[in-house]
Amino acid sequence: MNLQPYLDFATSLAYRAGRITMGYYNTGVRADMKENNEPVTIADHEAEKFIRAEIERQYPGHAIIGEEFGHTTGNGVPFRWTIDPIDGTKSFIRSVPLYGVLIGLEIEGKISVGAAYYPPLDEMLCAADGLGCWWNSRRAHVSTVDEISQACVVTSDFQRLAEKDSTLTERFAKKKALLRTWGDAYGYMLVATGRAEVCVDPFLDIWDYGPYPVILREAGGYFGTWSGQEGHTPGDALACNAALKQEVVKLMMQGS
Repeated sequence: MNLQPYLDFATSLAYRAGRITMGYYNTGVRADMKENNEPVTIADHEAEKFIRAEIERQYPGHAIIGEEFGHTTGNGVPFRWTIDPIDGTKSFIRSVPLYGVLIGLEIEGKISVGAAYYPPLDEMLCAADGLGCWWNSRRAHVSTVDEISQACVVTSDFQRLAEKDSTLTERFAKKKALLRTWGDAYGYMLVATGRAEVCVDPFLDIWDYGPYPVILREAGGYFGTWSGQEGHTPGDALACNAALKQEVVKLMMQGS
């Protein structure tokens, strides 16, 4: 299957949706709280509406699942788009530029195309199976760091991480890793582009990780569960470079 048209479409879509969010960024936009106590803004809603409308226009038979408006079934074809119009709304409403627009395309149960756009930074990260991972038109690669003591480990929220595994950060600290909260969508960008080695989250939904399995795979790294299962399932998530995967998974599993 020629995935280039899907990659071009996803990349263009993420960029255009990102420009919609920028119309509300750093404006003091009001946030409402959803039932899960997570914030949502008009920018989330407008960006997802736009993405859905464009997918329905270009690929009317495809299924869609998004954070804000749920699941739309397709006509039986093996394509499903995942949408997170703003991954990192807590950053967005505080005018922190680490949020991203995430779009993934699942084909026969496998994320095969993905685009992640970071509007305030104007950084695009995209990939498709067999076509490589691209960072603003340059090939993206994970780092070659092979010692945890030299690794940068990022997450969105160490407090939430501790609720799942109370000693995880301590285990990384004992290994002398550099620990930072350059998280939300941007943490996975950092791993895929070799600026960090590990990104961990205690829980992600499908729209949170939509593009990352193929992005990390094509960048030469790993994306999957804490236990080392590559791919995407709702739950904990780990991204790392290839050189550290075995050691990192072993360290992660010590708390289980």
